[in-house]
Parts: sequence; structure tokens; C-alpha cells
Amino acid sequence: MEFLYSAILGIIQGLTEFWPISSSGHLLIAHEIFNFEFVSNLSFDVALHLGTLLALVIFFWSDLTKYIVAWLKSLANFDVSHDPDQRIAWFIVIGTVPAAVVGFFLEDIIVATFRNLWVVSIMLITVGILFIVAEKIFSKIKSIEELGWSAPIVIGVAQALSLVPGVSRSGITILSGMALGLTRKSAARFSFLLSIPVVFGAGLKKMYDVSAVGLAGDEWAMMLVGFVSAAIVGYMAVKFLMKFVENHTLNSFAYYRIVVGFIIMAYLLAG
Repeated sequence: MEFLYSAILGIIQGLTEFWPISSSGHLLIAHEIFNFEFVSNLSFDVALHLGTLLALVIFFWSDLTKYIVAWLKSLANFDVSHDPDQRIAWFIVIGTVPAAVVGFFLEDIIVATFRNLWVVSIMLITVGILFIVAEKIFSKIKSIEELGWSAPIVIGVAQALSLVPGVSRSGITILSGMALGLTRKSAARFSFLLSIPVVFGAGLKKMYDVSAVGLAGDEWAMMLVGFVSAAIVGYMAVKFLMKFVENHTLNSFAYYRIVVGFIIMAYLLAG
């Protein structure tokens, strides 16, 4: 039964990490429903995030190798004005800094303060409403190459806000990208590329913390089951979303967020 729960949580993570509906919020809901206490919640969540990280690396492998090469090339011949790959590579580096700094220094405080269902419900509803507004008022015509140097800072700060459960890393960064004029697909692509170094760094840090404490053999096995299921479902989810945003608005995700947010509030009020 415990391995089944691990697989279920991996599936939830794989879907909700890339669809803009908040993986941390849904995992918190799942932990509440399943009373998932046979392994550390936060360490298990990290294993799930590393599974979806693997999905991202596989899906964006050609982009990753291209931008890594471009960034290394820029160290010897900095030419971002004529080389769009160098420009995007530096956008990713710059955009990573806010979330990395906030995560390193404030993650424990944020988790202790905001990891509860009331926060999740409020953030689900709030960001859902912002999606509906963004779809109505922003132009959404630019590619990543057309962004200015302030754009990765804005999107990077937005990514830092995703540490609050219920916000959604992909949701808030896609939203901020659309606010800057990016097409939905460009905003989603940059969102996912920007998340890779942050999730990788956070995963390494948490796995180091977990290894220092130690886990029983069966706990590692359960984490592996969650990791694999998150990776497989995550790959399918990101592939679906990148195709979906070409011809559809994000309103369906917004309505889902709002409905789930109010259901959680009703559940909490009912005791």
C-alpha cells in the first residue's frame, strides 16, 4: 500500500509540476488525505521534484546543450547582441539568481510559515484569477529573443514567489512572461528552462540534508517509486502543455485552480 501511495504522489507531481496548478499545493493536499507519514514529507517531495527534473532535462535536452555551449562560448567571446543563444543562456543564469537566493536563505522560514491548506487555497484562487486577467489584457506576441535584460529578473523574482505552496512555479513564471508580452508557448518554454537549475540545486541541497540524517532502506525504495512515476508522467505532461498552449488559453487551468481553492476552503471551514 505504501508503494502504491508513492506511485500516486509521483503521478500527482508529474502532472501538477508542469501544468500551472501548483505541485506543492497538490502534494500538501495529498499528504493531508493519505496521512502519508511513513517517510519525511519534504524529503519525499524532493525525490518527486527530481523525477520531474529528469523529465525536463530529457524533453529540453537539445535546448540545454545548445545554451550551455553558448554560455561557455560567451565567457571567451561575449556577443549577446548578435548571438541569440548567448542572450537566452544569460537570461537563464540571471533569472535563476532570485529563486536561488531566496530558496537558500528563506526556504525553511517560508515552509514553516506558509505550508498549510489555507495558504494553498488562497494562492490557488488568486493566481487563477490573475490567469484570467492576463489572458484578457496582455498582448502575448513576443519571442524570448525579443525580451530586454530586465525581463529575466522579473520572471526570476516571480519564480522565487513559487516557494509559497499553491502559487505554482510554472504558473507564476508563465504568467509573468505573458505580462511581459511573451506568447504562451515562449513563456512556458522559458519557464521550464528557468526551473531546471533551481530545481537541480534545491534537489542537491535537500538530498544532502536527507543523507546526513539517513533513511531506512524501504524509504529509499518508496522514494525511487515516486521518482520514476513522476519522471514518466512529468514528461508526458510537459509535452502535452507545450502543444496545448499553441492554440488554447490558460483559462481552463485558471477555472480548475479557483474551483479547487474553494473546495479546500469549504473543507477547512467544515472542520
